[in-house]
Amino acid sequence: MANVLVLWRKIMKDKKKQDLSQAMLFIILLGIVSLFSDMTHEGASSIRGAYLALIGASAATIGFISGLGELIGYSLRFVFGLLTDKKKNYWTMTIIGYIIDVFAVPALAFVHKDGWILACALLILERMGKAIKKPAKSTIVSFAASQEGAGKSFAIQEVLDQIGAFIGPVILYLVMLFKTGDTYSVYALCFAVLTIPAVLTIVFLLIAKKKFPNPEQFEPKPEKIEKFRMTPSFIIYIIAISLFAFGFIDFSLITMHVSKGGLISDNRLPLLYAGAMLVDAFSALLFGWMYDKKGISALIISTLVSAAFSLFIFGFRSVFMTIIGVLLWGIGMGAQESILKAVVSKMVPKQSRAAGYGIFEFFFGVFWFAGSWLLGALYDISFRALIITSITAQLASVPLYVISSRKMAYEASLLKKQVGD
Repeated sequence: MANVLVLWRKIMKDKKKQDLSQAMLFIILLGIVSLFSDMTHEGASSIRGAYLALIGASAATIGFISGLGELIGYSLRFVFGLLTDKKKNYWTMTIIGYIIDVFAVPALAFVHKDGWILACALLILERMGKAIKKPAKSTIVSFAASQEGAGKSFAIQEVLDQIGAFIGPVILYLVMLFKTGDTYSVYALCFAVLTIPAVLTIVFLLIAKKKFPNPEQFEPKPEKIEKFRMTPSFIIYIIAISLFAFGFIDFSLITMHVSKGGLISDNRLPLLYAGAMLVDAFSALLFGWMYDKKGISALIISTLVSAAFSLFIFGFRSVFMTIIGVLLWGIGMGAQESILKAVVSKMVPKQSRAAGYGIFEFFFGVFWFAGSWLLGALYDISFRALIITSITAQLASVPLYVISSRKMAYEASLLKKQVGD
């Protein structure tokens, strides 16, 4: 009888928290969308460079297109963030962006054997799809996150996202392991297989839209309507994340280094990337939970822990040290994907949050591109210079996180005083 009473109380308590559970359901649904989306484009990322080389692209072309795609993808997020805030068409922008993003990948299966120009165009198109969807999607997640905790909510998104990023390369590894025939047909089959998670991405996205047509209702309207402005705390935060992005090396440079040094065979590179994505998922959950409890301290700790990854990867010629470095890289990636976005949701008011995310994504992407370019150049000159530059840039962000957090608390107290008056 006592057990029945306990169960009844739990059921009644869950009913009282119906709005809370609906917000979490929405977050999980969009997380599943991210899972299948990342299965698609992260699976492709694990073989993209080798495929472009196979169909005729030079190393310089691959580097240029990869950098150009990232630059276009990130810089346009500012434009689409402003547009989304103006029109408030969150679902429209999210759906259009996802359709372009995920279906540009399996389309690579239809590229001719010497069609590297078309393949490069499809890769840039994929990045444009990301630019369209990202500010809108991050904004609607932030609405639900206002009920569940920003750190936890974005961490759940990142965990599901990275599970997909882990599964995608593993599936392609298995396809390459068992498929017989010429190399081109093997790659074509890999891209064709990615049609399945691409379709599932859109299916779950439409399910989420049907069940939650107005996600902005998760977050109550503010007592005072604030116009978006670049507050001191936000400006300092943008400088901090820009320094972090500048020093954080793109994984393509890591795989090139590992392959060039003969530390790990080429056919196992997708597994190395998959392992990094798995660590990314766990660290996102850990540091996202920590952010809700400890605030900006979680971001500081994660940065201090992961900043030295380049030392282990490029400073030692050892499989063991390389794996340690990749683990640290995964920790840094997971923490920044969950916490960095969560901080923006606290800094930028609801009605202009898409613009805030657009600005955040723009600066993060531009400095990621610039840093990757410089660190790639330093790779051919001096490993020591590469390591010092990477670690220094990341550690330089730490005091700025502290200053930004204190500024944000001060600005919040002033706003509270103005509302009270």
